[in-house]
Amino acid sequence: MSDFLVFDRDEIERLRDDLAKNLEPGKRRRFKKLFSAALGGVPWVGGLMTGLATLRDAERQAEVNELQRQWLETHAEKLLALGQVLADVTARLDEFGDEVRDRIESEEYLAIVRLAFRAWDQADSQEKRDLLRKLLANAGAANLTGDDIVKMFIQWIDRYNEIHFKVIRVIYQFPGSSRAEIWDDIHGVEVREDSAEADLFKLLIRDLSTGGVIRQVRKTDDQGRFLRKRTRTRQISPYTMSAFDGDKPYVLTALGQQFVHYVMDEVVPRIG
Repeated sequence: MSDFLVFDRDEIERLRDDLAKNLEPGKRRRFKKLFSAALGGVPWVGGLMTGLATLRDAERQAEVNELQRQWLETHAEKLLALGQVLADVTARLDEFGDEVRDRIESEEYLAIVRLAFRAWDQADSQEKRDLLRKLLANAGAANLTGDDIVKMFIQWIDRYNEIHFKVIRVIYQFPGSSRAEIWDDIHGVEVREDSAEADLFKLLIRDLSTGGVIRQVRKTDDQGRFLRKRTRTRQISPYTMSAFDGDKPYVLTALGQQFVHYVMDEVVPRIG
């Protein structure tokens, strides 16, 4: 990129003010730090604003080649999308009024905002961007878990893809679903055990299990301690466990349940 595409703090300040101009003065002050943190989390914003300013300068337009022009146009569209996300998040948080003022101005929440918008910029689908939008609204208005765990949820959104989230949704909606039931809800078509589809499904279950999002149902005592399974002597089957086993039910872990509430629910619990 040309060396005129550099960070310009004045441009960022003007952009932040433009994003907030439709808010009432009191609300504008309330969300000023949030806007700054969001823009600070997206590394190309400064270069875009400076580049657009240069593009508008008739005397220097000849210096902008076609590749640079395409970069500017693409990121100008992303900037509009970023502004819409900020508008949606602030609209949700504004429903709580002064109740969340200290929270959304805290450095802990602003750190989440910067991290989330960095992930939003790198997200490869609109679904992931929507999950991050919900997380930002819920993290500003809820205290279901600690901020370090909320940051981990951002990493989960980055790490997993849409088909992982489909598995999570099925188990959330139907706790105790077996692999066979999860597969039927997502695909509904039988495939061979040695097929690529079966291999992928086993990988999804393994990813989410080892990642601490889902687990098999296990009995606990009155203190929540997991009990060992009782083993019985029985004839050994010549077959390995099916990718679409129908006997072992799955549920979300406690972390998995919190993840769903933060990134898949639109309803925000009141802050405590």
